[in-house]
Amino acid sequence: MYLLGIDIGTSSIKVAVVDAATQKSVATAQYPEEETTIKSLAPGWAEQSPMDWWHNTQQAILRLNASKIFDPKEIEAIGIGYQMHGLVVVDKNQEPLRDSIIWCDSRAVELGHEAFDVIGQEKSLATLLNSPGNFTASKLAWVKQNEPNIYEKIDKIMLPGDFIAMKLTGEITTSISALSEGVFWNFQKNEIAEDVINHYGLSKHVIPEIKPLFSTHGQVKEGVASLLGLTAGIPVAYKAGDQPNNALSLNVLQPGEVAATAGTSGVIYGVSDQLTYDKQSRVNTFAHVNYSADEVRTGVLLCINGTGSMYRWAKHTFAPYLTYNELNQIAAQAPIGSNSLRALPFGNGAERMLNNKYTGAQFLGIDLNTHNQSHIFRAVQEGIAFAFRYGFDIMRENGMKPAVIRAGRANLFLSDLFAQTFVDVTNVPVELYDNDGSVGAALGAGVGAAIFSSPAEAFTNHQVLKYIEPKNAQAYEPIYQDWKEILRTNLK
Repeated sequence: MYLLGIDIGTSSIKVAVVDAATQKSVATAQYPEEETTIKSLAPGWAEQSPMDWWHNTQQAILRLNASKIFDPKEIEAIGIGYQMHGLVVVDKNQEPLRDSIIWCDSRAVELGHEAFDVIGQEKSLATLLNSPGNFTASKLAWVKQNEPNIYEKIDKIMLPGDFIAMKLTGEITTSISALSEGVFWNFQKNEIAEDVINHYGLSKHVIPEIKPLFSTHGQVKEGVASLLGLTAGIPVAYKAGDQPNNALSLNVLQPGEVAATAGTSGVIYGVSDQLTYDKQSRVNTFAHVNYSADEVRTGVLLCINGTGSMYRWAKHTFAPYLTYNELNQIAAQAPIGSNSLRALPFGNGAERMLNNKYTGAQFLGIDLNTHNQSHIFRAVQEGIAFAFRYGFDIMRENGMKPAVIRAGRANLFLSDLFAQTFVDVTNVPVELYDNDGSVGAALGAGVGAAIFSSPAEAFTNHQVLKYIEPKNAQAYEPIYQDWKEILRTNLK
């Protein structure tokens, strides 16, 4: 018995088939090989085509099937993880009306600020656990205000994973977790946030049917099943944003447990049993995958837009023909602190942890007689780790004090240098695991299809791949303080 997991990333689509008996991945695939581009039609804008996601998903599944390691007909459920906060709008024929305004787009920031003030800052934080910011609700308000002809044709709004589920099944659904990440959910009343809907003048009819996150969100259509070699009628049994899903993949489900990821964006995600919020909304709180009104499980999320995106830019700009592994080896040749070269990795949209300010990515202190490629690549990795520390300190202010952080051995955590720097700078040990978002989505599907009785049962074979302890925390502390002072100067 197999489970299929789909991870709708910003850079590519990753898929995995997991053996339900062993809870281990038996085959994985990715499409495309090169990072998918982000369309930026104006400064601070970021869009991608939902139909490109669907094409890439099909190609990834077909590539997975071509491995011949498993029989696709033995897949019994599908789970989906996806890039959060994106807005997809479709008409009554389920056709996209425009490209998706994705997570790192900052065009709706001012609309969100206005909503925060009009609704009331204390009321917003107490009921939404967030400022409306540039989340999905504000992006929809932007479409209403600036593209009224498109807005009038909207039948349903979706997040990226909802769109892929719709293409597989023909059904459009949502969940409390999904609505909370769009800032459409009132946690005090456990209902759709009327304050947000009314302030923006939106129609509740565009919101899909609300279903439990672990449940059947539709069944694969005959034509799609035939195209992809699957069995018609199997359920899409799980959908979650990439960070709650990443936390699930690392078995981060209970209060005090914390997960981290460093892909295109960087995230630290901690679970709480409180309706907690940051007064400045620099970190955000959403319903976790196992949230319910009776048993509160929220995810406190620190998101840094410019992490892997900064490292990708550095690679393409300074060493386009090298692999990331080769870059990591070069970076390791530079000393701690990169001979005083500093990097601010904030060049991918307004940063929530910086109060939605945009500093741009920067290198500071370049010495033309001293610095070379190794210093550049190490400074970027250190700058990313420093950005994590800056946000993590905000989470500490809000009561999150983990004894260990769990991460998948993927993306920047494939770099031994970055992983050790992250540990040294935060001064918190890290456990690395083999699981990634596509594996987590597959296991989530097993829960939603009742193949596993609970999320905990889906991870009975979960094992630590590597445990990393701080080695250079004292050496990094003054370097971090120097970097933080540079950041503060840029924020004035």
